[in-house]
Amino acid sequence: MTVLVDVRDLSVRFRLPRGTTVRAVSGASFQLRAGRCLALVGESGCGKSVLVGALLGLLPGNAEVAGTAALTDGVGRVDLLTAPEPVLARQIRGRRIGLVPQSPTAHLTPVHTVRRHLTETLATLRPTIGRPTRRRRRAADLAAVEAGARVGLPASALDHYPHELSGGMAQRAVTALALAGDPEVLLADEPTTGLDAPLARRTLDELRHLVDLGHAVLLITHDLDAAARIADDIAVMYASRIVETGPVETVLHRPRHPYTAGLLAALPRNGFHPIPGLPPQLDSLPDGCAFEPRCQRAGAECAQVPPAATDGGHLVACHRPC
Repeated sequence: MTVLVDVRDLSVRFRLPRGTTVRAVSGASFQLRAGRCLALVGESGCGKSVLVGALLGLLPGNAEVAGTAALTDGVGRVDLLTAPEPVLARQIRGRRIGLVPQSPTAHLTPVHTVRRHLTETLATLRPTIGRPTRRRRRAADLAAVEAGARVGLPASALDHYPHELSGGMAQRAVTALALAGDPEVLLADEPTTGLDAPLARRTLDELRHLVDLGHAVLLITHDLDAAARIADDIAVMYASRIVETGPVETVLHRPRHPYTAGLLAALPRNGFHPIPGLPPQLDSLPDGCAFEPRCQRAGAECAQVPPAATDGGHLVACHRPC
């Protein structure tokens, strides 16, 4: 499978007043391949959305980003972490990499209807449609209806403003916008937020359909069932670090990191055994393994030495894997 995005040792730090540093992402490495879906899972606040923001150059000015994230088309490559804003805005976002944001209403202009969002986006990303002049307005409207229908957004919702949409409608609207340019890579940050079960499954199945057509999808989620439904591979993130990576069937059925095992044990169908304690704050991470205070397998070395990733069928960063 062709590697479209190759992320190596990606780290993000936020410098706050009074010398505080938030280590939001630490040493993340993964690949997004054509025709495959990678699910990135973990508890809220572990750094998943910050990672997505880093790939698209959408982080605030106090962010310090290190590592590489190479986007390639087989001919050339662009490092997403160092590319200038004009390149990201005119060549990457929406055209080669689409984003389904986590907070949909925050990404919609409040004075524009959904129809206007879609027609302007389509006109920008699809030159054959062009600006909705008198001659082309019908084609633009038809394309907007088709884009909405693709994600289950009824035509009647296109003339609503963002504040008139339910959470589920807003989620479908931003998903339609993300797919408008038919990008080769899609970053979907909690794309089923606010959706009922049937619509959530429909959205996930649409993402899987894109994968089957040859697109690469990064699914950001805390829902292990969503990952199991459409992902080929899974990366488990805890307190800014990816702690386990491998084929989804292998990781979810034979987890090697105690945190992954704890997530699975906490599912209702597995007896609902929550992981004790709370994740650490990202501005006060320990020197050793961040999961050590919550881990029943921890030893003295866990609190002192950060674990390196080892490959035993799939990658795990743990001194005492399961």
